Amino acid sequence: MRLRILLVEDAQDVADPVIAWFSKKGDALDHAPDLETAHGFLAVQAYDALILDINLPDGEGTELLTALRKRADPTPVLMLTARLNVDDRVSALDHGADDYVVKPFDLRELDSRLRAVTRRAMRDPAASSIVNFGGLEVDMASRSAMASGVPLELTRREFALLEILIARRGRVVAKQTIFESMFSIDETDIGINAVETYVGRLRRKMAGSGVEVRTLRGLGYQLVALPDASA
Repeated sequence: MRLRILLVEDAQDVADPVIAWFSKKGDALDHAPDLETAHGFLAVQAYDALILDINLPDGEGTELLTALRKRADPTPVLMLTARLNVDDRVSALDHGADDYVVKPFDLRELDSRLRAVTRRAMRDPAASSIVNFGGLEVDMASRSAMASGVPLELTRREFALLEILIARRGRVVAKQTIFESMFSIDETDIGINAVETYVGRLRRKMAGSGVEVRTLRGLGYQLVALPDASA
C-alpha cells in the first residue's frame, strides 16, 4: 500500500531518516517543519496519513490535530512525542490521534504503526492486499506484480503507477491525480508530463498480460481488462 504522507517535524535530524525511509519504500512524503507550513500543505493536498510532532516552533501539534478533527477530517494521525508521561500520551489520543510513537523510535515500528492506522481508516486489511484483474496479480503488501504468472520487473515509480490504476481499475484517473500521488511537492524539477513516460514504460512491461492502460485524451488514463481472444 503506497501512501502519501505529511511529516510535521521541526528537528531535521529526526525528519531526514524518516523521509529517506518512506521515500525508499515508494511513498510520497512532504515535510513541514512547523504548523504554518503544515496548514499550507493541507490546504492544497489530501494525505493518507500524518506523522505529527507535538512540540513545534510555532505551537503544539495537538493544535493542528484539533483543527483537523473539528472540521471532521478523518485523516489518520500518528503523533511523535518525547514525553514519557502517560497523561501526555493519553491527552494526544484524546485530541483525536490514532496512535503515538515515543522518541527515540525505530523506523520499522514507525512504519508498522503508520500503516496499521491507515489500514484501519481505509478498512483495508492486509488479508485483502492481493488484487487480481485480467491476467494481472498485484500484491500491495509485498509491492510486487505478476502477469499470467510471470513476475513483472517494475521500478518503484512504475509500481506506484500500477498501484494507483489498479486501485481504480475500470475508472478514468486524471493525469493530475496520478502526478500528485506519484510525486511529492518537493520534487519541483519533475513536470506532469513525466506521467506519460511512466505510463509508456508500464504499458510495455504489461504487454501480453490481458490488461492495458488506455489514454482518454483530455480525461486521463484507464486500466482495463481486454476480452479473452480465445473466447
